[in-house]
Amino acid sequence: MRLLVLSRNASLYSTSRLVLAARSRGHAVTVADPLHFQVVISRGRPAMFLGDRLLPPVDLVLPRIGASITNYGLAVVRQFDMMGIPVLNNAIAIARSRDKLRAMQLLTKKDIDVPKTVCARTPDSVDAALDFIGGTPAIVKLHQGTQGIGTMIADTPQAVTSLLETLWAMGQDIILQEYIAESKGRDYRAIVVGGRVIAAMRRQAKKGEFRSNLHRGGLGVRVDLPKEYRQAAIAAAKVMGLEVAGVDMLQGRDGPKILEINSSPGLEGIERTSGIDVAGAIIGHAERFLARRKKRRARRDPVVEAEQRNTRLRPLDLARAGERVRRARAGG
Repeated sequence: MRLLVLSRNASLYSTSRLVLAARSRGHAVTVADPLHFQVVISRGRPAMFLGDRLLPPVDLVLPRIGASITNYGLAVVRQFDMMGIPVLNNAIAIARSRDKLRAMQLLTKKDIDVPKTVCARTPDSVDAALDFIGGTPAIVKLHQGTQGIGTMIADTPQAVTSLLETLWAMGQDIILQEYIAESKGRDYRAIVVGGRVIAAMRRQAKKGEFRSNLHRGGLGVRVDLPKEYRQAAIAAAKVMGLEVAGVDMLQGRDGPKILEINSSPGLEGIERTSGIDVAGAIIGHAERFLARRKKRRARRDPVVEAEQRNTRLRPLDLARAGERVRRARAGG
């Protein structure tokens, strides 16, 4: 297999582990910065340049797209989708998981529990939003962010209003979310690969911090997830359309609540905490994923196919709408 890993830094732990796992299985691996690609858009012939050269043959792409380059990174991944090169995860799935509000909307549509969440945009809507989520303390989040960045806690209604007005003035879209007090600064991180939970840990925030992310000093402990939590993590990844995902869950009074879904989960914390070769599991799934795609070469990824189908329908819909207008005018 000729594997292309999209990563801004080949020396990052997660990237280097994936490279080592792939090469140990005899695969040829290239690591390339997504920002070094040139997306070539031409009628019927999508193509890609890496630097000043046409991209060499690739069998499968494994994106590790950071939040800071989401827009261009998604354009690059989407181009691979359009070129028919298998991608683990595709652009639509990554975009779904990166937009926190969209992710919550999709999850609740499938009856998957999440903390109560409100999207507010004007100061006069704050009081009603706080009433819905159970008052303060409340969690304030940017629509996009990882590793706890862009996630804040406000202890009073005045603090919520002040924080929101500051973020709105900066042009940021935000969401308000209920604070799950019973979680006591703990959450679960599950790594889902190919519809299976392959590793999990419980994370505990350090003293004085409500975010449990290991990058923010949280402590990780290996755990065997209860069945209910495994099922919730698998269902959440499936709704997003992700083949590889890190799913964060809070322990609510009535069961797991999905907190966040990461399409490029870090591997260092989970591998060291669980002792499981997560990188090897991802590469193993990549092999099976590619083999299945070769067997059904005529079929496209269902998530990508849905977008293409919707795109193809739009001109027809416009034509029909135009025809209806012309008929109405002729009748008048």
